[in-house]
Amino acid sequence: MTGTILVADDDGAIRTVLNQALSRAGYEVRCTGNAATLWSWIDRGDGDLVITDVVMPDENAFELLPRVKKRRPDLPVVVISAQNTFMTAIRASERGAYEYLPKPFDLKELISVVARALSEPRAKPMERAAEATEPMPLVGRSTAMQEIYRVLARLMQTDLTVLIHGESGTGKELVARALHDYGKRRKGPFVAINMAAIPKELIEAELFGYEKGAFTGATSRHPGRFEQAEGGTLFLDEIGDMPMEAQTRLLRVLQEGEYTTVGGRSPIRTNVRIVAATNRDLRQWIGQGLFREDLYFRLNVVPLRLPPLRERKEDILDLARHFFMQCEEEGLPSKRLDPDAVGALQNHRWSGNVRELENLVRRLAALYPEDVITAAHIEHELDEAPSSSPSAPAGAASETLQEAVERHLSDYFAEFGASLPPPGLYHRIMRDVEYPLVSAALAATRGNQIKAAELLGVNRNTLRKKIRDLDVRMMRGVR
Repeated sequence: MTGTILVADDDGAIRTVLNQALSRAGYEVRCTGNAATLWSWIDRGDGDLVITDVVMPDENAFELLPRVKKRRPDLPVVVISAQNTFMTAIRASERGAYEYLPKPFDLKELISVVARALSEPRAKPMERAAEATEPMPLVGRSTAMQEIYRVLARLMQTDLTVLIHGESGTGKELVARALHDYGKRRKGPFVAINMAAIPKELIEAELFGYEKGAFTGATSRHPGRFEQAEGGTLFLDEIGDMPMEAQTRLLRVLQEGEYTTVGGRSPIRTNVRIVAATNRDLRQWIGQGLFREDLYFRLNVVPLRLPPLRERKEDILDLARHFFMQCEEEGLPSKRLDPDAVGALQNHRWSGNVRELENLVRRLAALYPEDVITAAHIEHELDEAPSSSPSAPAGAASETLQEAVERHLSDYFAEFGASLPPPGLYHRIMRDVEYPLVSAALAATRGNQIKAAELLGVNRNTLRKKIRDLDVRMMRGVR
């Protein structure tokens, strides 16, 4: 590889390492510790690529970047920074940086980025001014979160459909909102709908709207979520809970860019970005006949996995401080954590992820008069939580079905902390129980519905309705 690389960093050790690595890769390298020298090189046309730290003694790189893009719009700039937050990645992207790498970075990755930048043409990115006082939409400096920030920064100015995978409480809606609020559709509406919180027979009407007289109780026309989100972003949470009929209609929207209201006849064109999320393994549901494979591929254009909190424990302290600051802004007393308290937080298993941590912090801020939160305070609150109550271990041979259900529900409610789960819990739980029960009965009777109905103690017509409503399709030869 050939080319001249301009390196600006006020850390002499970083300059030395980059100089050696880039020189070994075949590049000519010029290094400086200030922005003024870097700008003089750029202004007179020197260099084929720039690598710059954000914070330098005389000027911030984010202040320099707009001048660079105006003076030499085709010059790729790689930003490196120890301020490795979500907003750093976003500001780097918004100001036209080719790539952002958090410190400490991998030298092989940096060399790869340089080679790629010098070998491909780049369109001029869109720019938007971002104030330093903007609230932090996502918090965390772990390696896992850094990769998410970088992916989000690349997606901001696109309309690509994104499918977010993550356990309950990992912040899927926060990520969807960040994609909207910092993307090119930010002037449009952001509309969210949770499939698990709506009775399945109403989902189509909620999504696509309905006409007057479409069904009993439809006394006037009602706009759906697609219409409400026109020109913006529609966030489809818990997409795995969408019934088959609605999946078919959603697939048509993604394929054709149009839909019809319930009871309507004329197709309606739509201009909406879709961001979906799930805490389920949709590939497994495809194998069980519960989710359309073609819809999965339409939604999974850009997959994004959010790590559970147990995989990013180094972020727990930052998250706790962030939530304490929010509590203080809401009028609750200021709190701080002692070292043992931090250890207690990091040693907890966090089955409810970030949502569970936020709820704990709010309880600590509201219930304890002390300025300093200790490990004893935290352990007391965690001991009081349902998820910490004694129960039989998962899969224990002595555990009854009732005990297993009680344990499952206890863990489920713990994920929501002080808040309540979304409405419709009874129907969701019943579906989760009925599906494997009907499936097991059909498997045991080799698909014979008469014998399966007798085994279950229900009428054959009732069993047929359950098979249809639950989409039980994995049994071949069901009769």
